Amino acid sequence: MKITCLIIDDEPLAIQVIKAHLDKIPGIEIISTFQNPVEALDMIKSTKIDLIFLDIEMPLLSGIEFLKTLQHPPKVIFTTAYRNYATESYELDVVDYLLKPISFTRFFKAINKYKNLVNINTVEATVKEEESNNHVYVNANKKFIKLNFNDILYVESIKDYVKVYLHDKSVITKDSISNFEYKLPNEFLRIHRSFIVNTNKVTAFTKVDVEIGKREIPIGASYKDTVVSFLKDC
Repeated sequence: MKITCLIIDDEPLAIQVIKAHLDKIPGIEIISTFQNPVEALDMIKSTKIDLIFLDIEMPLLSGIEFLKTLQHPPKVIFTTAYRNYATESYELDVVDYLLKPISFTRFFKAINKYKNLVNINTVEATVKEEESNNHVYVNANKKFIKLNFNDILYVESIKDYVKVYLHDKSVITKDSISNFEYKLPNEFLRIHRSFIVNTNKVTAFTKVDVEIGKREIPIGASYKDTVVSFLKDC
């Protein structure tokens, strides 16, 4: 299946460079090119577009402003002459950020990054469909690991990762604790901004911590009343 793409850049020469790079890579179809992002809007809404090569500094509307207007945008690779937008662009979950002049080697690396990202998302979607009411799959060590809810003792947030503690081991996966909390059933309780516990595994608790076996897990001050009330009713 071909990757369908758009090129949006106010500089005709920049469009030609990207087209020349794409011509060297099989499996990619350029649907259209635009020098004005506003003119591309109708096509994005009406046509299946997988990837947009999007300039940032453009008249009328910047690439960043344009991307923010899209409710369900395709994947985006920014192409720009300016370094100062890098941080903001990654907050928009773009695939890559290419600085002009763009070499073919760097361009090819961005395409491979897109392909890898799409493959991971496809696998994750398939796994999600296969999940049942008693387990969840997590992506760790380049594979998807099945975790039965009954085996999970508690979950800890570590920056951009969560660490899932089981009876005999722990598993680390890249995820936010809020997102991971959404995947868990009702017997799991957020007791701290950094901890979720399986209430079925709680062996004792106070107003300041929860015990699971010999492990003591702190209760956050803002969670105290809810946690104590919930555990008393268990």
